[in-house]
Amino acid sequence: MIEEQYDRKYANFVMIMLAMIVVTVMYVEGMLTPSLPAIAEGFGVTVGQVSLVLSTYLITGVALSPVVGKLADIYGKKKMMSIVIVLYAVAVSITGFSPNFTFMVIARAVQGVGLTIMPLGMSLIREEFPRDMVPKAQALISGMFGAGFAISLPLGALISNTYGWRWTYHSAIPFIFILAVLTIWKVRESRYRRPEVKVDYLGALLLGIPLTLVVLALSEGSEWGWTSSLFLGFAIAGLMLFIPMFLYESHYSKKGGEAIFDTKLLSERNVLVANVTLTVAGIGMYLSMQALSYKFETPAPYGFGLSIFETGLSLIAFAFGMIIFAVVTGKVISRIGIKPLSITGAIVASIGFLLLATSPGYEMTLVYEFIIGSGMAIMNASLINLLILSVEAKNMGLATSMNSTFRYLGSSVGAPIAGAILSAFVATEVVSKTVSFSFPTSTAYLYSFAIGGVAFIAAAVLVLFAKEVLGRRRDENEYEKETEEATVTKSRSSEGIGDK
Repeated sequence: MIEEQYDRKYANFVMIMLAMIVVTVMYVEGMLTPSLPAIAEGFGVTVGQVSLVLSTYLITGVALSPVVGKLADIYGKKKMMSIVIVLYAVAVSITGFSPNFTFMVIARAVQGVGLTIMPLGMSLIREEFPRDMVPKAQALISGMFGAGFAISLPLGALISNTYGWRWTYHSAIPFIFILAVLTIWKVRESRYRRPEVKVDYLGALLLGIPLTLVVLALSEGSEWGWTSSLFLGFAIAGLMLFIPMFLYESHYSKKGGEAIFDTKLLSERNVLVANVTLTVAGIGMYLSMQALSYKFETPAPYGFGLSIFETGLSLIAFAFGMIIFAVVTGKVISRIGIKPLSITGAIVASIGFLLLATSPGYEMTLVYEFIIGSGMAIMNASLINLLILSVEAKNMGLATSMNSTFRYLGSSVGAPIAGAILSAFVATEVVSKTVSFSFPTSTAYLYSFAIGGVAFIAAAVLVLFAKEVLGRRRDENEYEKETEEATVTKSRSSEGIGDK
């Protein structure tokens, strides 16, 4: 495909539209966090039960990501993206009107389809954008995750406190529907489609069931108890059911079919490195960020004693770091290369977490938080380019969706680990004979932030095994390869002349 066939004006429009979708989706999901206590009180459910509002969304997203990605490869990315965003818009609209808790959980499960939007958008970018625009577009979208995060927490808390949690949903409805209309009306269908390929529905089911069990166990483990028969039963059953899934998918591939969980695709070096690295980083991020949120809200001397709204404002430092350095990464990645930037970002994030483990004051906590966001932006924006520039266009939808599955698994592991650590190291403050409060101690925060730092060091090491696809190192390798091929060809030509 020659460069002149790309429409840069269209590419810029799609890039901005996808960035707005990311901000909106992040707002819808982030705004819910400060509202969970109000939801629990309004429906008369426990803290453990209200966590289903979050876990059902994640479960559906994890299970559907590879399925939707494969369907996009077959029927077209624009078509699947249009279906997904319409379903998401409807689910967001009705959730705010939930008459009871069961209805809300079901609506949130449908809403989980929104987690598949971004992989589809990334696939469209790879196919429809000139190659030099791809890194910049991916970096911008990565930065918008930070922007959505920055907007959602303080604004969601403010709306919920003023008008009630239902209005956090109502406020998002117009934006979601406008973006759905723009997607259907303006986005062009992807040029790479393979309608002749059959969908591996049984493989999708065999993948979705164990994923659901594992994510549900990890999401509810703190409520069920980490040694309870319920947690162990779900976790063990989920892990064991991966075995028949792998066996079936391997057999399906050998018969010539295209498996929904493509072990051949995952065996490619850069695909494997990107997925495993982002999983490890996701564990460290969610573990540490949850601990940081608790530290902001925990009363002194265990924390800073901030309100929910003040906590949301305090986390903006993290979001600003993501926004600024995602843009910077997009501008320099083509010259510097993916591996140097990924390793640098992982190390910077690791330093930020390790500095947080030293129990700094409020002002320095904001500084270290900014460092963490900066490092994560550099690493994430680099690694997504490693993935999409290493995969053939025909597998782009599946590859990006598989990557999302790995990301979500990392986040689902990190959050409950944080809960376990924060619950294990507590100090109890007795107010009266009948009233007492327990708070995480500095030891809990030390371990949480230290684990986050170690996770990002591990991420930096994993990136060393990737093969460079951008930057000076890649150009030098290509030059050496072309020179070697030219030398071999010239040698063979000389031998042919001599024979004559």
